[in-house]
Amino acid sequence: MTELTALTAAGTAASIAAGDVSAVEVAQAHLDRIEAVDGRVHAFLHIDAEGALRAARDVDARRAAGQALGPLAGVPLAMKDVVVTQGLPTTAGSKILEGWLPPYDATISARVKAAGLVMLGKTNMDEFAMGSSTENSAYGPTHNPWDLSKIPGGSGGGSAAALAAYEAPLAIGTDTGGSIRQPAAVTGTVGAKPTYGGVSRYGLIALASSLDQAGPCARTVLDAALLHEVIGGHDPCDSTSIAQPVPPVVAAARRGANGDLKGVRVGVVRELAGGGDAAAYGGGGGYQAGVLASFDAAVHTLRELGAEVVEVGCPHFEYALAAYYLILPSECSSNLARFDSVRYGMRVGDDGTRSLEEVMSLTREAGFGPEVKRRIIIGTYALSSGYYDAYYGQAQKVRTLIARDFAAAFERADVLVSPTSPFVAFGIGERIEDPMAMYVNDLCTLPASLAGTPAISVPCGLSDGLPVGLQVMAPALADDRCYRVAAAFEAATEQFRPPAGVLA
Repeated sequence: MTELTALTAAGTAASIAAGDVSAVEVAQAHLDRIEAVDGRVHAFLHIDAEGALRAARDVDARRAAGQALGPLAGVPLAMKDVVVTQGLPTTAGSKILEGWLPPYDATISARVKAAGLVMLGKTNMDEFAMGSSTENSAYGPTHNPWDLSKIPGGSGGGSAAALAAYEAPLAIGTDTGGSIRQPAAVTGTVGAKPTYGGVSRYGLIALASSLDQAGPCARTVLDAALLHEVIGGHDPCDSTSIAQPVPPVVAAARRGANGDLKGVRVGVVRELAGGGDAAAYGGGGGYQAGVLASFDAAVHTLRELGAEVVEVGCPHFEYALAAYYLILPSECSSNLARFDSVRYGMRVGDDGTRSLEEVMSLTREAGFGPEVKRRIIIGTYALSSGYYDAYYGQAQKVRTLIARDFAAAFERADVLVSPTSPFVAFGIGERIEDPMAMYVNDLCTLPASLAGTPAISVPCGLSDGLPVGLQVMAPALADDRCYRVAAAFEAATEQFRPPAGVLA
């Protein structure tokens, strides 16, 4: 690791703006880092060295010409492979899209490019974002830089691992049920899920349309806020996009870094503070003791920073896991119907002797992995005639009750806190054969996803030498509250940064 790859995104941007280093030098340093360590981490599925250096040269040329540039111009970024990027392979971690070159940019991709960020490549992920460990990628698992035998979380494990391995200072993730926050927690990085509709979904390969939300990943809260401002805001191409200004997340992060939370009411969610029965869903003994100890210490720190801490009850949160795993499969079974061997992607068995239905079946059998098939089958069943109201309809009612729990809790508190995940990173291969044990990793992150409210994960300690995450949740469109509290906590706990020596 070099001095350039160790810098924060804000620090990198400042150095480039001051002329201390060129954008090309920064890009090359990160490309060299990727070449040195990614064979062991496998954070990236595709490296665009030529495109990255071209973008960096453009930033340097525009700066030399005196043009006004954005606050992150020249800063490298890793892009989750679920975000459509013109001319670059975009696979969503699936064989069925292997080699697909999109003819257009997602809104996020376009905004990143317009802001002068330097895209290094596309990161590994669970296939179609279905998973909590990145082991469901058709291209092999990503490894956690803290311990290469451990998972980096999922589905966005590639983006989180790239940050923790110092291969990039910024990354884009997507969060359907925790796929930004849970990887951030287990890799000791920062990940934010914006309010649903706060960042455009146009050009994201859809998993569950009422849940999917793209967001920023970084090593510091301020860096995440800076990226949030770049990618956020209304987009007429997305019918679910909110026609409101981006919340003042950067100002909130800077304010929080002063370490003063006087007047802020922090609600500890009783059902997510270790009292819930993670064990009932295959989580072994429930929340890990080290996770609970780190969370308790984090709450104590918030109190020391001046926050008023209260306990709040959200009784319907205990049904979030069951509701989510009906809603998500139902929506994914509908969204993935487009992969039909006709319009784009893999095509198997088209030798002139088979019907379209046979070709479609053979293509899906070869192109989809086991977890994708499992969820499509569950979702198709839940949406079938005679079962829709009993399963999908009931799950949506539970979703409404969870949203009401949030509304009631936010009458008593400005933000809510919980562990981000009940567990630290587990071993690769340890849970892949037990779907329920895998699903419980998102136990704490699911409620905010179902309600569409913003949440952020920030490192809060170590358990058995592995990172633990603190989740901060806020009301819809109050994303800035998450950043303020997370930044204040981060300023008091700087020791929980990814270790540079693991991959030295």
